[in-house]
Amino acid sequence: MPRTGSFRYTARARCELAHARDLLADVERQAVLHPLIVRVRHRPPRPGVLRSQLVTDRLVAGPFRFRITYQADTLRIGPDEVVIVARQWPRTSVHNHTRLSREPDGHVRVDVEITLTAPTPLFRYAFQQARAAHLVLAERLPAALQT
Repeated sequence: MPRTGSFRYTARARCELAHARDLLADVERQAVLHPLIVRVRHRPPRPGVLRSQLVTDRLVAGPFRFRITYQADTLRIGPDEVVIVARQWPRTSVHNHTRLSREPDGHVRVDVEITLTAPTPLFRYAFQQARAAHLVLAERLPAALQT
């Protein structure tokens, strides 16, 4: 039986909105910010998908170190949003919906909602790993976007 959970985070940076969108729409460019990603390879996108990438993460569980590979599909890149869905066996998915907005002080606000679905035995570990990794990414994002 699958379980689903969500979390959100916000980051701010002084940059162009298009610069933030372009970085957040490309998993390969995010790899330097994401603490788990060790490799990204491009794949031909399926119909209805703008970009497909095979992503390899390095994970740790107690004394065990292992790698997982999953497919990240960029489904939508709009002027102020990005939607990416990552899928990995067994029946695990991460839906990333990023919204971008210009604030009155000139900063770009990045609002991200992550929804993870995984089989119940894997859910807690997968959710904790995704949340921790994305919070590190959120901390690193403003410096990466500064113009």
